[in-house]
Amino acid sequence: MAEGRVYNFSAGPSVMPLEVLEEVQKELVNYKGSGMSVMEMSHRSKEFMTIASEAEKDLRDIFGVPSDYKVLMNQGGATLQFASIPLNMLGTEGKADYLVTGQWSEKAAKECNKYGTGQVACNTKASKFTTIPGKSEWKLDPEAAYVHYCDNETVSGVEFSYTPDVGSVPLVADMSSNFCSRPVDVGKHAYIYAGIQKNLGPAGMAVGFVHPSYAGGQHELKICPTYMSFKTTADNGSMYNTPACFTMYVMGEYLKYTKKKGGLAYWAEQSDKKSTMLYNCIDGSDGFYCCPVEKSSRSRMNVPFTIKGGNEELEKKFLDGAKKEKLYTLAGHRSVGGCRASLYNGMPIEGVEKLTSFMKSFMDENRN
Repeated sequence: MAEGRVYNFSAGPSVMPLEVLEEVQKELVNYKGSGMSVMEMSHRSKEFMTIASEAEKDLRDIFGVPSDYKVLMNQGGATLQFASIPLNMLGTEGKADYLVTGQWSEKAAKECNKYGTGQVACNTKASKFTTIPGKSEWKLDPEAAYVHYCDNETVSGVEFSYTPDVGSVPLVADMSSNFCSRPVDVGKHAYIYAGIQKNLGPAGMAVGFVHPSYAGGQHELKICPTYMSFKTTADNGSMYNTPACFTMYVMGEYLKYTKKKGGLAYWAEQSDKKSTMLYNCIDGSDGFYCCPVEKSSRSRMNVPFTIKGGNEELEKKFLDGAKKEKLYTLAGHRSVGGCRASLYNGMPIEGVEKLTSFMKSFMDENRN
């Protein structure tokens, strides 16, 4: 770890690989001899057009994006996509199914209701979003315009371990918090979108992979703002206006690093090692630590846990003690409390080793 750095377990924006940050730092003032920073150059310049085209090529290579799919680089993060999706995909059907397994899929369904009908095909709020129900419990409408799911819920820490089978209805996935952490079958989806500030760069942009049948405006509602149109974005190479240039550049550096390390298989292996290590620590604590999520639905990215059944005084003591060990941003989401460790790509294994070591010593000191 570099001098003065801490192990940052933030849910996003989140820790990035030191090698990527150092490469950005090296080129910050004078990018490849251009005499200017990427932050200063025109998005139409030869230098930046090369950055953008290389980023798209690397996205396609790493994720195996089918050649006829369009790659979108949208400003506004994934939350803006909650509106963009119904505006571009509802078409004449006017209704879509949503698998509600956490706060983000719940917000996406509510947003759809502004432009059509967001039908809740399943909802695990009664269980405090701690499980992902089996397909037999979903109420899917074969005439829905699409089925939307959130592959990993950041707040509650649940993750799909499979691609949902929804028959012939187009499938849409919010992959914001596990994007670039494991291989993805892009071809099974009509649209995949992800804010990149978890596993692929800084905040400010959402990547999208869109099936050609939705990239041409055929299903776009008349009220869709020009700037939110999939067709407009695709036709203009994600440069209808000035894009999030610096964010796109840093993402490009992260993608190059990903290729160098071995692609999505490498990140998947790292994620499995880190999450297994932490869950083993929690499960082996004889109830001192507890993860509320059903084991089959546990996230590899976001691990929520309580201490002694949600003892707030003890959890505060834990968070304060963790900081002294350079373990930062371990508080749970403000809506659910407790603790949460986010294990994104940028978190090195030694950070999780240090966390579990601290958790064991804290347990020994505070068990009684």
